[in-house]
Amino acid sequence: MAVCSYIVSCEQTNEAAIIDPGGDEDKILGLCRENRLSVKYIIDTHGHPDHVCGNGRIKEATGAQIIIHREDALFFWQPEVKEYFSMLGLPESPEPDILVKDGDIINIGNEELLVIHTPGHTPGGISLYNKPNCFTGDTLFVGGVGRTDFPGGSTEELLQSIQNRLLTLPPDTIVWPGHGYGGSKSTINEEAKNNPFLSGTGI
Repeated sequence: MAVCSYIVSCEQTNEAAIIDPGGDEDKILGLCRENRLSVKYIIDTHGHPDHVCGNGRIKEATGAQIIIHREDALFFWQPEVKEYFSMLGLPESPEPDILVKDGDIINIGNEELLVIHTPGHTPGGISLYNKPNCFTGDTLFVGGVGRTDFPGGSTEELLQSIQNRLLTLPPDTIVWPGHGYGGSKSTINEEAKNNPFLSGTGI
């Protein structure tokens, strides 16, 4: 479903994390083997099936621990929510191993990812910041924003997350989005000035 999955690694230790393995597990695992990476974590920016459908296969192959925000763990493992999203026909994720909250640090070797809680697309959506990079999941795209019409979505919360949590990052921060809408990457400055979905939000 055109999910942007990312492999983040420490050059000194070769420890790695896979962000949002939304399919193409063979390709992801092949890249990890080619680069001799030890996958420590699978990090889900949110719990939608298109972003977590590769969790089980990756975990089985690597032994990596699954990380998700505690709010999405509570929301997406409710039976009625699981039943709703089963209509997509994608594999379910195993239950998460680690629950995070805003401000937590995920250590990958000598690298750190700061957890920024950015609800709106889902209750527990997160972005992951490692200067100058920010993995924004389905909160902020290149020239777009995440949809809010699924269960648990909130347009007001989404725009507040972008305004108060993402656009306050340094202007040259590189935006790595959860889908390839409008291009593969951008910057906070470019999105603040040019993203048509942010007009009228006071940003």
